[in-house]
Amino acid sequence: MNIQLRNYKTEDTQAILDIINYNILHSTALYDYNIRSYAAQLEMLEDKVKKGFPVIIAELDGVVVGFGMYGEFRFKEAYKFTVEHSVYVNNDIHGKGIGKLLLLELIAIAKKQGIHTMIAVIDSENQSSVDFHEKYGFETVGLIKESGWKFERWLHSVFMQLILK
Repeated sequence: MNIQLRNYKTEDTQAILDIINYNILHSTALYDYNIRSYAAQLEMLEDKVKKGFPVIIAELDGVVVGFGMYGEFRFKEAYKFTVEHSVYVNNDIHGKGIGKLLLLELIAIAKKQGIHTMIAVIDSENQSSVDFHEKYGFETVGLIKESGWKFERWLHSVFMQLILK
């Protein structure tokens, strides 16, 4: 198994879109209802790159199998040292350490960029993601009850924070 990390290229957009849309349709990892279009996903990714935020690709034997990125937490100037991140791995290959590599790379980049705080917003049903983040120093700092409605039920958002030193 040969996992490599690299920066996003435009030609990765479809692979990212496939992972995103799978999660929109089959999980509470994203609170979207409708799948994204290629154009919308491309615009979102290009905007992150233009703003200097990382979009990291994980390849397994030359195939895109995951990605990680971060961007603005909120759009007020005082939040400029805080980012919200996302890490996604193809549903068929969880448990191979790909998410770990992506998260650790995002943390390293955030430190280099002078970011002070990383935020994860996780659906409370996704205990494996909460546990995953705890392994790397994130602490649960809040719960917003009934913050989302998907799959005919209320969902709760767990806010986790890592203060970079």
